[in-house]
Amino acid sequence: MHWYKTSLGKKYIMAVTGLTMVAFLIVHMLGNLSVYIGPGALNLYAAKLHELTPLLWSFRAVMLALALLHICTGSALYLQNRKARPVGYARKNSVKSSFAAENMVWTGLLLGAFIIYHLLHFTLRVVNPEISHFIDAVGRPDIFRMVASSFQKTGISITYLIAMGILLLHLYHGIQSFFQSLGWSNGKTLPIIEICGRTVAFLLLFGFASIPLTILIGILNK
Repeated sequence: MHWYKTSLGKKYIMAVTGLTMVAFLIVHMLGNLSVYIGPGALNLYAAKLHELTPLLWSFRAVMLALALLHICTGSALYLQNRKARPVGYARKNSVKSSFAAENMVWTGLLLGAFIIYHLLHFTLRVVNPEISHFIDAVGRPDIFRMVASSFQKTGISITYLIAMGILLLHLYHGIQSFFQSLGWSNGKTLPIIEICGRTVAFLLLFGFASIPLTILIGILNK
């Protein structure tokens, strides 16, 4: 436990949990993009996942635990750094520090709140219960209609679009910092890691945000 209490230990935990969640986000986005193939493709994808219910819920529990560990460790590291430097600089030098880097802890906490909302929305269907009864022509839960009906509501779509903007900010700096924490970057590789990390961040933004946006403006309909 002493290792965890050190800044280096916390950074390693942040890096491993962060990169694991980025990998999950990529897979999750690719599955969600089947919405563009049509209702049958998305509903089939969801039905196949439903067949693995025990494994699926175990996986969700692990990912949720990793997210909580990531958020708690990040908050602890932030407070530890604040405690180590209780007096602010008389003149703050932000030349080499971006807005995304300076607000990692806040974007992380906001994403944590969004994860809870997302689970209540599409997984537990508590905040939008009217979508729970949709069934397609072959008797499967009509996930396509659930998604379309939800994102036709302006408030829900805007919530998701804002959350994806926050995700971009978090990953814009986060991905490259994860590699730095693991000691996998140096003067030569850092520029490449930064470009790759920011590319992944923007791809995740466009992939996830395109769904509520195209539904809201009427390009993709139920």
